[in-house]
Amino acid sequence: MALFDIYKRGQGKYTRIITFLGVMLIVVVGATLLSDELTVFRLNPLMRYGISTVLAVAAAGLMFWIVNRPKSADFMIATEGEMKKVSWSTRREIVGSTKVVLVTTVILAVVLFCVDYLFTLLFRGIKVLV
Repeated sequence: MALFDIYKRGQGKYTRIITFLGVMLIVVVGATLLSDELTVFRLNPLMRYGISTVLAVAAAGLMFWIVNRPKSADFMIATEGEMKKVSWSTRREIVGSTKVVLVTTVILAVVLFCVDYLFTLLFRGIKVLV
């Protein structure tokens, strides 16, 4: 297998693409921040942006190689296969669950407020708090 061959083309395609794009988003943000930090050294713009660009291109090549390594690619292929088997919740179920969580959180906040207030009154009554 050559350095930039695509291992098992078509299998795990979306998982590999999303992984590659996610890492490259982080790399681009990092390269942008690096070029901003290089202004301290008063480099000419070609040097400043060139260093960031070379590192971003190298990272892109490395990520392409990583997502097409047999071990990594087989893992991503298996991951995509398992994700297709998942029984996803409907919108109605998610909205219902979200309402339950929000109502429970509000009730818990009110109970904790009341307990805190009662402890405050108790401690002020026995002169622990001023």
